[in-house]
Amino acid sequence: MKILFIEDDPMNRRVVRDMLDVAGATMAEADRAEEGLRRIGAEDFDAVLIDLRMPGMDGFEAIRRIRARTDAKSNLPLIVVTADTAPDLGERCMAIGADAVLFKPVAMDALFDAIGSVLARKTENGGMIE
Repeated sequence: MKILFIEDDPMNRRVVRDMLDVAGATMAEADRAEEGLRRIGAEDFDAVLIDLRMPGMDGFEAIRRIRARTDAKSNLPLIVVTADTAPDLGERCMAIGADAVLFKPVAMDALFDAIGSVLARKTENGGMIE
């Protein structure tokens, strides 16, 4: 399994990389949304983890751009990983196309549950996340 984590904080990337290593997953990294979008265009990923607050383009806009693609990558499983705790944040993320939202600090079991859940929904729906 290959996961892309779009996150500007190197420590957060390292923590998640260590968790994914336990599961035998490969993690690619992008420290800005623009770089993440470029990598999505050039490489294949099973899922994308994305922070919301980054310099330059934020995660909200990156999610909108991924969902607006005209190829199969528009259906990539997208999991928001954020420290933002606004009361309506989960609903806002889902409304723009996120498949799940995790709050920092991320627990390993929550990370694995979210990835497993979005991948299972994709498989059940013939490649489409509902």
